[in-house]
Amino acid sequence: MNSDDLIATLAQDLRPVPRHAVGRRLTLGIIAGGVVTAIAVALWLGIRPDLMLAMRGGTFWIKWAYTISLAVCATAAALRLARPDGRVGVWGWLMVLPVLGLALVAAIGLATTPTGQWLTMWLGHSWTVCSRNVFLLALPIFVGLLWSFRRLAPTQLALAGTCAGLAAGAWGATLYCLHCPETSALFVLTWYSLGMLGAALVGRLLGPRLLRW
Repeated sequence: MNSDDLIATLAQDLRPVPRHAVGRRLTLGIIAGGVVTAIAVALWLGIRPDLMLAMRGGTFWIKWAYTISLAVCATAAALRLARPDGRVGVWGWLMVLPVLGLALVAAIGLATTPTGQWLTMWLGHSWTVCSRNVFLLALPIFVGLLWSFRRLAPTQLALAGTCAGLAAGAWGATLYCLHCPETSALFVLTWYSLGMLGAALVGRLLGPRLLRW
């Protein structure tokens, strides 16, 4: 059998992949994991009692703008990397923008606050548990993304795992905002980001092992 005949034989039973199938599968994995994370927030940590009042203020939406924008960028990067020829592309650079934006807000906050209160702004009331909680809440979403990737074809496994872990961390942090009463941009920039980076690191370490196909 020559090469052309072999290719024709291998291709004759192929069925076209539905449009947006990769995106739908990743979305399903995120939603499935997100439901578990939301239940964990409600039953383990508890929804903050003043949530509706907090949502009328700007600090809550600054936190959500930070976590959601990172989540969208990391998810888009993971979506591209789910294909054999995928590249992060512009999404890698776009991830820098929310970090710089929140850093600017944090700098303005420091500039308008007496230096004696800076440590309180940085540590808040929950710095000892915040990063840990964000990391733990990311795990169900990360598992959902791993399930999604098992039917896909990534080739840059470490990078795909990193983006999946960061996406899980950012979506987990988004749901954690429903519990967390901290308002300082400096706090969020430090301790939320540390939890998300922890999830990204786990993704990088596990990606080459768990995303292989």
